[in-house]
Amino acid sequence: MVERLVSAKAPLFDLDCVNADGSFGKANLEENIKAGKWTIFFFYPMDFTFVCPTEITAFSDRYDEFKALGADIIGCSCDTIYTHQAWMKTSRKEGGIGKINFSLAADHTHEVAEKYGVLIPEEGVALRGLFIISPEGDLRYSVVNDNNIGRDVDETLRVLQALQSGGLCPANWHPGDETLHV
Repeated sequence: MVERLVSAKAPLFDLDCVNADGSFGKANLEENIKAGKWTIFFFYPMDFTFVCPTEITAFSDRYDEFKALGADIIGCSCDTIYTHQAWMKTSRKEGGIGKINFSLAADHTHEVAEKYGVLIPEEGVALRGLFIISPEGDLRYSVVNDNNIGRDVDETLRVLQALQSGGLCPANWHPGDETLHV
């Protein structure tokens, strides 16, 4: 039976990562919760591929908008920190991602991808899963899609803003629109 994630406590993780400055560190959900941050945690299949860099660089290019909303972004794949670092050291023109504004975590044991329900075990990679976790550690939003399709940064921002509005947000709601009153 598939376990429900949305509206439950997010599975905690403490993963090795490559920080935005290229140094090695830790991506720890519990630390984000203690700091009172929203967490945008997304999985992508693997480094040095085709769709993945378009997503990672799109999120990086909009990082300041997420930061202004009190959110931290953490990207994650089943690759190692060494592969992440090499990819970050490779320019965008040469098939890398260059400098990005958030950490890339390494789930090379596949444990976290399995807990979040995105692991493709026969391939050893993750599906494109994106999760919005509240400062209280509640998983508030989840979207998982086929690996051939990149995600929409505008939609992720819109959903984060809707969650932060505290109201009932109808379809196509955007910041500044009325919420429903019942």
